[in-house]
Amino acid sequence: MHLFRKKEILTHPLVMGTVILTLTGFLSRFIGFFYRIFLSRVFGAEGMGIYQLIAPVLALSFALTVSGIQTAISKYVAREEKTGNYCASLRYLITGFLAAMLLSILCAIFIYRYSEEIAIGFLKEERTAPLLRIISLSIPMATVHSCINGYFYGIKKTSIPSACQLLEQVIRVGSVYLIYAYFQKQGMQPTISFAVVGLVIGEAASMCVSLIAVKVHFNKVLPIHMSSLFCLKSTQFLSSFKELLSLAVPLSLNRVIINFLQSIEAIFIPQQLLKYGCTTSQALSVYGVLTGMALPLILFPGAITNSICVLLLPMVSEADAVGNRNKITKAVQSSIRYGFLLGICFTAFFFFSGRFLGNLLYQNELAGEFILILSFLCPLMYIASTLNSILNGLGKTLETFLYSMVSLLVRLGFVFFLIPVYGIYGYLWGLLVSQLVQTVLCMIGVRKIR
Repeated sequence: MHLFRKKEILTHPLVMGTVILTLTGFLSRFIGFFYRIFLSRVFGAEGMGIYQLIAPVLALSFALTVSGIQTAISKYVAREEKTGNYCASLRYLITGFLAAMLLSILCAIFIYRYSEEIAIGFLKEERTAPLLRIISLSIPMATVHSCINGYFYGIKKTSIPSACQLLEQVIRVGSVYLIYAYFQKQGMQPTISFAVVGLVIGEAASMCVSLIAVKVHFNKVLPIHMSSLFCLKSTQFLSSFKELLSLAVPLSLNRVIINFLQSIEAIFIPQQLLKYGCTTSQALSVYGVLTGMALPLILFPGAITNSICVLLLPMVSEADAVGNRNKITKAVQSSIRYGFLLGICFTAFFFFSGRFLGNLLYQNELAGEFILILSFLCPLMYIASTLNSILNGLGKTLETFLYSMVSLLVRLGFVFFLIPVYGIYGYLWGLLVSQLVQTVLCMIGVRKIR
């Protein structure tokens, strides 16, 4: 009986899915670390700062075009998966894909056309304009594989999204290295644009694999004949569209607002450092060290909690649909317990090895100092991320939006009022305080539903 129970736990979709996503997440991030080390040594801290400045635009475009739709596809496909109704699942996928694709094409055209205005007026750095034009090409491709990933998350087949994630990282890093080696051989000076070109190539590879995977999947579960054509022509198609939008629109609006505030935060960190007394080069360098070196290392173990979050949402949605409160309560308790234990372990690791890692990986003492301070984020981030996923799975999207808003506003307060006085350390304190606020709010939120 004990062995049977152990086998049942190991083959549970949440456990197996988490293992697959975590392993590929770690491998992907591991490759990404060497990639960032390579970029930091080739282009320097200032180059990394310029590269990181385009992240807000990419995040905003993702929030606007596909983030809410991906979550909605995952939720509604998870509902149909229990009944084996792949016809309905296909409708949700096609409907979400068409809506997201239209938005992504419009977004890509806008960014490409107004790259100069966005670079100067929004990002406050004209050197980002050519990077924006390149990055705009990746938006429709990212939309394709995001929608397909949402479908596979919904049916708890994490191997496809995992393979796409890993392939994207490998192709991105490999292509950038090959381009760099070619230009070096020709005696030409490399620019940070190479990194953005690699991102586009990686997205293209991930899109192709996703399309092949979803075609093979539906050929198996829903062969192409009259019934599958009925899936697309059914009067339920409009109903599926309305259902998706009912969840996707508020989610997307929430994420657009959140990402817009995060963009303001990212853009104004270098600007406020100028008020502190830094030069433009120094401000971009400090920003590059923080966001391109220190924070990625702190976020590295998040591959575990990110994997859990992706799978918690459809699982909690199912439990909520059948009224299984006991399952939800256990998910909450486990999230807090294991998130805290995992966080404490990594806090200790980063606290005692931060300076060493900064010098070893990036040859940068400032990166090591940032890693040491930010180590205290770990338990707070891990608990908040899993509880957020549980709340979203229960349809509490307004609550999670408000919690994120409060946390961001706290951080923005530190950006605007403390960075000019204390420099970048004012922002580091803001990160710690805002994450504490969000974690406490999430714990209060889940306590109400238990």
